[in-house]
Parts: sequence; C-alpha cells; structure tokens
Amino acid sequence: MTTRHFLTLLDLEPTELHQIIHRAIALKKSPNLRGESLKNKTLAMFFEKSSTRTRVSFEVAMNQLGGSALFLSPSDTQLGRGESIEDSAKVISRMVDVITIRTFEHEKLQRFAEHSRVPVINALTDGYHPCQLLADMQTFFEHRGDIAGKTVAWIGDGYNMCQSYINAAKQFDFTLNIACPEGFDPDAQLLAENADRVHIVRDPVAAVKDASLVTTDVWASMGQEEEQRIRREKFQPYQVTRQLMAEAAPDALFMHCLPAHRGEEVSAEVLDAPDSVVWDEAENRLHAQMALLEFLCAD
Repeated sequence: MTTRHFLTLLDLEPTELHQIIHRAIALKKSPNLRGESLKNKTLAMFFEKSSTRTRVSFEVAMNQLGGSALFLSPSDTQLGRGESIEDSAKVISRMVDVITIRTFEHEKLQRFAEHSRVPVINALTDGYHPCQLLADMQTFFEHRGDIAGKTVAWIGDGYNMCQSYINAAKQFDFTLNIACPEGFDPDAQLLAENADRVHIVRDPVAAVKDASLVTTDVWASMGQEEEQRIRREKFQPYQVTRQLMAEAAPDALFMHCLPAHRGEEVSAEVLDAPDSVVWDEAENRLHAQMALLEFLCAD
C-alpha cells in the first residue's frame, strides 16, 4: 500500500479532509471516543523552527490516543551534523510510525517524504501550514457550518498561511480574497492554478466585503525578523481593526493562527472581541491533529 503523506492540503481528497474534520469535532465533543487507536505507535517530531501550539498539540494528541511522541531538534540528530535528508529519512522511518517536520524550505520536507516508509506530516514550512488549516476549517464548521460557497478574506502577507488558504479554497470550495501589499503576493503559479476562486484585492476594505471569515497572520514570520521595520511600514494599512471587521458580513468570524502581535496585524479590540474565535482555533489544533494522525496511521 502506498504511504500517504500530508505535506499540503492537496495530498488528501476533499472528502477525506471533511472526514478528518468531522472526526475531530466528534473527538472534541466525546473524549471517550479516543480510546487507544494509536497504542504502541510512535511519532517522531523534527523541529528546526520553534513552536508552541504545534509541538504541544502533537505531543498531547499522541498521548491521548495511547501513543508516544519523540521530540528532536537539529542538535539532537545527525541531520544537524551533515547527514543527508535522504539517509535520515530511510533510517528513522524504519523505527517510528509517523513523522512530523517543522522546517524552513518546503523542498526539504518533500525530499524527506520521498524516502520515508511512514507518513510524513508538514508541521510548517516556508511554503505551507496545512495542519493549521485543518484547525481553522474545523473551527468554522463548529461555529457556522460548512464553509462551501462562502467568501474568506486573507489580510496580510501572501506567505505560508495564505498559500494554505489558497489550497483550502480549492479543497473546501470557497472564494478567497487576498489583500496584501505589492511585492508580498503568494506564489504566482499557485494563484494562476486557482484563478477561478482566488483573487488579489489590494484594498482590504474591498477584500472583506461580504466575507464570512476574516483572517491574518504576523507581518514578519520566523526568518524574516530583519525585515520587520520595512514590513511594518508596508503592512500598516492592512491591520485588522473593528472598522475593517464592520465591512465584512454581519456574522463574520475573525481568525489568527497565533502568536499575535496586538496593535500590529490585528488590534487588541478585534482579537478579544466576541466574533474572534482564535482560542477555539488554537485548541482545535489538538483535535484536528488527533483525527489526522488516526487517518494516516490507520492499519
């Protein structure tokens, strides 16, 4: 049987993604369903980037499903001392049941997966963050029902989170308006492939019109700290404020993958408002990833 990986949302069919989300909702509502579906299974976690939500949610998910998780930083493995990605993948995938990788270049993740015997999960790269999108979609489903046919507004940098929202627009059948400054667009090929449902709208007010979901991320992601001053100037008109949220649909939700910089990409007023579901969204990383791990590790 071919090994299934989860490097982007496109690695699974829309029906499979819906299956995972509905399972995540069920696991959240009824903890007794968890049982020991991953008993004697081991997750290896390779993190080149620091993390709070991703690391905690994956470790807890494995624990609650009866398995175990092994955390490895670059200093803990031969990968950090020059062993090739290919060789590391061949060795480690003979010893564990599933692997998550949080790294910079998406291409490194792809190379690892090509040589792994077990499922590899993208725990964030510079290109995509699909596990966060599972949690985001679960959160929308819980609060508003199916997102199909809705409009989503992405405000900010066309980086990994934005690119995962482009994939989500295709897989979950919604329209995506992206408001970002010139020079910070998502991948041009990805935009072209989804031109039927994804639109660059420079004006954030126009982007959020009739949107059922407004979402954003920090202006400078990990690895972009040196650009912080320039980015702050460029992105200032793209802050999500109460005034901007008022232009969206009356029942619009606000999401942010966190951590948030209050007063930069989002005002504190928006982050703490009743229509902000960022805390549910963060919690749902646990439940969505439990469902994903079950799906990928199913015998």
